[in-house]
Amino acid sequence: MIAAAPALAILLVAPIDLLALEAKAESKPVVAQDARVAGDRERTRFIADLSKKVDVHVFAMGNPYRVIVDAPDVSFQMPDGIGKEKRGLVTAYRYGLFAPGKARIVIDVSGPFLIDKAFVLEPRDDQPARLVVDLVPTDEKTFLAKLKEAKPAQPSSEGQAMIPLAPSRPADAKPVVVLDPGHGGVDPGTSSTTGITEKEVVLTFARTLKTKLEATGRYEVFLTRDDDTFLPLRGRVEFAQKKGAGLFLSIHADYFPQQIDKATGATVYTLSEEASDEEARALAAKENFSDALAGIELPSDSDEELANILIDLAQRETQNRSVVFARSIVGELASKGTLHTKRLRSAGFRVLKAPDVPSVLLELGFLSNPDDEKRLTSEAWRDRNADAVAESIDVYFAKRVARNPF
Repeated sequence: MIAAAPALAILLVAPIDLLALEAKAESKPVVAQDARVAGDRERTRFIADLSKKVDVHVFAMGNPYRVIVDAPDVSFQMPDGIGKEKRGLVTAYRYGLFAPGKARIVIDVSGPFLIDKAFVLEPRDDQPARLVVDLVPTDEKTFLAKLKEAKPAQPSSEGQAMIPLAPSRPADAKPVVVLDPGHGGVDPGTSSTTGITEKEVVLTFARTLKTKLEATGRYEVFLTRDDDTFLPLRGRVEFAQKKGAGLFLSIHADYFPQQIDKATGATVYTLSEEASDEEARALAAKENFSDALAGIELPSDSDEELANILIDLAQRETQNRSVVFARSIVGELASKGTLHTKRLRSAGFRVLKAPDVPSVLLELGFLSNPDDEKRLTSEAWRDRNADAVAESIDVYFAKRVARNPF
């Protein structure tokens, strides 16, 4: 009897270990392995292969026409380069993290449509689980009517024009600097001909700059995103306000196919309701469209009108400080980096619209230019230019203390 005890103990423990392994397997994220589009303009089907069945939320959006597919905890391991081929009603699709633990697929559609079916099939035999979305064409009136029916009763937080209060801070607290790597997740931003994406270039630069600023011991530094997650433009502004930011720097990389051999170097932008030139206006329109690309409804006209009133009332002094900071960046990059132009440019960038935070947008260079692409992906270039931007932040705060404008 005594000799049999160890064997009994093993039998009792084994089922517990198996349950733990099963629970661990269940907790693994669903893997999206491939996707494709089939059919024609009369009926178009989007299909994604998944490692297992997952709950999805599928809905339509207009202006522009899109299908949004949301799912929890999906790891995208798709083949490179997919999502660009046009077929039937679908003109393109993209995918990525929309928020921590939340994945999103955005399907661009060429005109008004209806979601005829949307479901996920269980894996069967040697076939993977499959997400299926069937689209059929319709007229604009029917599309808008269906869209109105599907609207939630209460607006989402993304549709509210709210200004969060900055936290109270001790008089001797370190200045807060918020670095905003543009795009992310489902929105890759622009990309080079070799496939280098804006979202990865700017995140790497922002991490380098954060490390350098923290090493001085003079600042509290926060990133709006520290991984490949999408954050709405308004969310980036609110993040800076909630942190009590003394400076906000939005970091991007540009693409200029019409002047691929000429466009090179960094450009610095500030906020203005009237664009300084056509290039600035076009860039602001592209960056402001980021939310739409990720499947977020753009602000209504009333939201924009309210935002403009708030800016007009509260941002005059903030705008002056933004220009001082922008000039500081231009000065440092002119001596240590490569500038596209020394002239400050301005346009109506939504991400710069915090009325109480001096804000600047920095385009590091042009991914459309092969030489700039090499620089943007070079550790030596990144280190040198991060030093220059860090010094420009030192110069800005030194001037602020000297003038004591607060």
